[in-house]
Amino acid sequence: MSTPRPVVIVTGSSGLLGRPVCNELADRGYEVFGFDRVGLPEPPKNRAHVHDVECDITRYDNVRGAVAEVRRRAGEKLASVVHLAAYYDFSGEDSDAYDEVTVNGTDRLLNALSEFDLGQFIFASTMLVHQPCEPGRHISEDDPLLAKWPYPKSKIETERLIREGHPDVRSVFLRIAGVYTDNGRQPTIVQQIKRIYEKDLQSHFFPGDTSTGQSAVHLDDAVSAIVATVQHRERINAKTAILIGEPDPPSYETLQEAIGQRIHGKDWTTLCVPKPLAKVGAAVTNTLSSGEAFIKPFMVPMADDHYALDISRAKALIDWEPKYRLIDQLPIIIDRLKQNPDQWYRNNGLQGEM
Repeated sequence: MSTPRPVVIVTGSSGLLGRPVCNELADRGYEVFGFDRVGLPEPPKNRAHVHDVECDITRYDNVRGAVAEVRRRAGEKLASVVHLAAYYDFSGEDSDAYDEVTVNGTDRLLNALSEFDLGQFIFASTMLVHQPCEPGRHISEDDPLLAKWPYPKSKIETERLIREGHPDVRSVFLRIAGVYTDNGRQPTIVQQIKRIYEKDLQSHFFPGDTSTGQSAVHLDDAVSAIVATVQHRERINAKTAILIGEPDPPSYETLQEAIGQRIHGKDWTTLCVPKPLAKVGAAVTNTLSSGEAFIKPFMVPMADDHYALDISRAKALIDWEPKYRLIDQLPIIIDRLKQNPDQWYRNNGLQGEM
């Protein structure tokens, strides 16, 4: 059955970005098919113009079946595919899942879509594919790529696969900064708040330059960027990369002071620790916690990597710039922690750590 509404597929439809992207696209006049695996978290339910389709991108027969269902229900013309499904692990350990889910999963999806009239393919990448810059400078999409751990490496490999293996696809690579919400969620931000809230001794030490910072992006801003990319698909050339995030992030020191003031009513003293000593300390702490410590040895050399973003391309191509700044949203995040610590810990996957 054909439909007059433009059709969009969103993979990873039950995820942090997937759910609101599906809903926002439906509100903007699209017929949305949300692809995701069976299981928690559940994809959007009982939402007009959003259809749940079971799809496990590690299985080609399953992907082909999901795509065939879209063809049966909506025809062979797709305005866009928003590909959010990927493997992510903050431990820093390599995993076969990066290839199986992120790289090969994308290849399976594109192969299954080959018979469609596909207007656009959006791949959710990360700003971390880029080599960090010096404070005072901004990273642009044409700057060098450098993957320092398996997650961004998998994104670089997938971008290359799309460019070289599927050159005729009108692809867009959204290199998105770390996504945070009014409850926290972005791991490094959450952990920084947690350490100060608990008056953890580690919260007073930092293995690097405290004047550096990393761009983040509020969930609402990230969703609006994805939707704007779909809306402006006709003006975006194939194989275009677009950075999405706050252009001038607050420094680590600025965040420390703001968090300390909001929680404890005082600035938070932060001392620099030599990287070799910090790496040993992280290894010992991780061992003593049976591998459950958040700060891993691989993170120490990257502690002061600076990621400020030149978002001029996003402004020009999709009329986008962030409405929110992390430093302004911190009071909301911290007040929710103070109002209900147990719930805040659960929302951020910190059950049992208080």
